[in-house]
Amino acid sequence: MSTTDGYLGVTPPISTGESTDREKEVTVTLMEELRRQNTFESEDEAKTREIVLGRLAALVKKFVYNVAIKQGFSETTASNSGGKIFTFGSYRLGVHGPGTDIDTLCVVPKHVSREDFFDVFEPMLKSTEGVTEISGVPEAYVPIIKIKMSGIPIDLLMARLALSSIPDNLSLEDDNLLRNLDERCIRSLNGSRVTDAVLRLVPNVAVFRNALRCIKLWAQRRAIYSNVNGFLGGVAWAMLVARICQLYPNATAGAIVSRFFIIMYQWSWPQPVLLKQIEEGPLPVRVWNPKIYPADRAHRMPIITPAYPSMCATHNVTQSTQMIMTEEFKKGSEIVDRVIIGRANWSELFAKHDFFHKYRYYLQIIASTGSPELQIKWSGTVESRIRQLVMKLEIVESITLAHPFIKGYEQVSYCLTPEEVRAVAQGDISEATAKRKKEDIEGKEGASTVYSTTFYIGLAIEPKQPGSVGPRKLDISWPTTEFTKLVKMWEKYEEDRMGIVVRHIKHTALPDYVFEGSERQPRPLKRPKNGKGLDKSNGISPDAPNKKRRSSNSVSESRTTSGYERYRNAGHSPVTGSFVERHPIK
Repeated sequence: MSTTDGYLGVTPPISTGESTDREKEVTVTLMEELRRQNTFESEDEAKTREIVLGRLAALVKKFVYNVAIKQGFSETTASNSGGKIFTFGSYRLGVHGPGTDIDTLCVVPKHVSREDFFDVFEPMLKSTEGVTEISGVPEAYVPIIKIKMSGIPIDLLMARLALSSIPDNLSLEDDNLLRNLDERCIRSLNGSRVTDAVLRLVPNVAVFRNALRCIKLWAQRRAIYSNVNGFLGGVAWAMLVARICQLYPNATAGAIVSRFFIIMYQWSWPQPVLLKQIEEGPLPVRVWNPKIYPADRAHRMPIITPAYPSMCATHNVTQSTQMIMTEEFKKGSEIVDRVIIGRANWSELFAKHDFFHKYRYYLQIIASTGSPELQIKWSGTVESRIRQLVMKLEIVESITLAHPFIKGYEQVSYCLTPEEVRAVAQGDISEATAKRKKEDIEGKEGASTVYSTTFYIGLAIEPKQPGSVGPRKLDISWPTTEFTKLVKMWEKYEEDRMGIVVRHIKHTALPDYVFEGSERQPRPLKRPKNGKGLDKSNGISPDAPNKKRRSSNSVSESRTTSGYERYRNAGHSPVTGSFVERHPIK
């Protein structure tokens, strides 16, 4: 927001001074590093995007025209109905990179319904040359159609305004446009309205873009860029960088990045803070005041959007993800401090995360079906609920932190037998199955294809107390059982077609696909005094598969596989029930 005092934001700038010569120097090296990191698209790709958006704009007008004619409008009225597209997100902000998608909003007049968007426009897209990978999700919180046009991925939202026609010069800035709209249309409009508001609220757009490009790359490399998994999404990162730009309006991009980490580390520290300190401190976005924003009481890191209706962009943040981000802000601050004094390079800031080396225990959440279209919806549903599992794990005794990874790993397995189907659905993909190709199962009786997506949560366990004897037990049966119940409550869940498995594995049993190249460290072979290559603490070979012991002191487990039996008999997609355990920990 712009104030009558001539500054942007809710508080005056901290400093209006120019950056130092050193900060200007590191800004130059920052931009060189961002280019080395391939964060800028080529001129050819930029031109392709412009052509694609032009084609899409024409398609939207044709779609609105076709619906009007179908409803009996005259030729003239139908032609004047208009229809317009607006971009938002990283493309509209000017910080997109090679291969990134374009977030696009299709604005239509009042005679075009949301049903028309999926029943008329989606088929139009399917018949359009150069449009591939079309997937509509009308039941999503924000209904969406995902496509690729000329190889450019595009996410399409729709908003129906209470207007008889959509003029080419329409602006979405006017709050009155939201009158009499349903909630889904308001949510669809919000992305574009927030993006434009952010651009209006930064003192120097070029500096903002360069700094945000750096922060986005850092957050992606450190695996903390994901709203759905409890970290921050693109709009939240953009608002944070915009706020730092407001506080230092004349700083260079390098200086903005340096100050970003300092302020974010201080602000995000998950400790109780006096209200007076919060109100007087330079919060990144909006001053938190329970009297004005009572909903913010429930949010750990409230970042409020600047466009009406204001929303919290960080409501998914959990205790664990807040702690993880705070630690990353601290590390980033230390690296940038060394960059400023010439003792480090920017490349150190963009080092890859160590998620799959960081913990001894992990949870695997495996969602599986027998259809690629169904798998997109099912795996998305499971992913959207993983945050709930994290919150339940946080209250388990002995778990100090539950760290969700920001993406799932997709696999397609070609199985010859029902036994292979069952194994794949439970995350056990044999070498033979992994190497098999589609043509290897064609025409073979009983063969089928399994589509699976595997998500990971790292578990930090509190240290063993001095003087304690014997193995401890980590009981995660309640969180995992409740989680599987939750995902099965989805209104489109079909037990005979969808599988969900939650299981525990040690870090030594992580599959190779989560590592890149030679990243995986050799698996350690412990050799106790008995000389037999066994780890006496658990009685199995460290290099052996992660098999569960049956003794009463170690592991108890329960499986629900009735759905799989029906799949096997009926020839449908794989189904396995929940797999929950009580594990020994050391």
